[in-house]
Amino acid sequence: MQADTLFALFLFAFTTSITPGPNNMMLFASGVNFGFARTIPHMFGIGAGFLTLLIAVGLGLGAILHSMPLLYTALKFAGGAYLIWIAWKIGTSRSLSDGRTGAMPMTFLQAAAFQWINPKAWVMAVTAMATYTSEQSYLFSVMVVGIIFAVVNVPSVSTWAGFGSALRQWLSHPVRLKWFNITMAVLLVLSLWPMLK
Repeated sequence: MQADTLFALFLFAFTTSITPGPNNMMLFASGVNFGFARTIPHMFGIGAGFLTLLIAVGLGLGAILHSMPLLYTALKFAGGAYLIWIAWKIGTSRSLSDGRTGAMPMTFLQAAAFQWINPKAWVMAVTAMATYTSEQSYLFSVMVVGIIFAVVNVPSVSTWAGFGSALRQWLSHPVRLKWFNITMAVLLVLSLWPMLK
């Protein structure tokens, strides 16, 4: 893979990983509600889940979905329904969790599994594999795309959890936290709009 292609791939991986979307909205809210340390499994789950989705798309899953649009539509709507449920949980949360309450951050496995129904993750994976792989050395280029995303994704998404954690003290006031969580829930639902068209 040429240097200019690698640079373009790195920029694509960075911008798609760090821009707002379902994962980053949930990490931001988790950073506020649970703190950075308790959000780490969620962050690594996103990285691992997206990497397996990305490689699966590169190895042929994307082509299968392209030939079965009904399955792709079903995945999008399943992801949308799950995001609406997560948004409801965030929007109705009224207290910061200190680990002693019943509220729990998303686990590694939950975050990894969510990537498979996350509309933005599918768009990212299909676009990356369609744009940055080479027919001449296809398997090698699939692995390169996977490695670049693995290097870029977790540090990028962790900034959202960090921002949330930094606001944790300020949002410990119940009224501020209530409106923050409602706002995050609305933004999470709105993040679906471009992907469900």
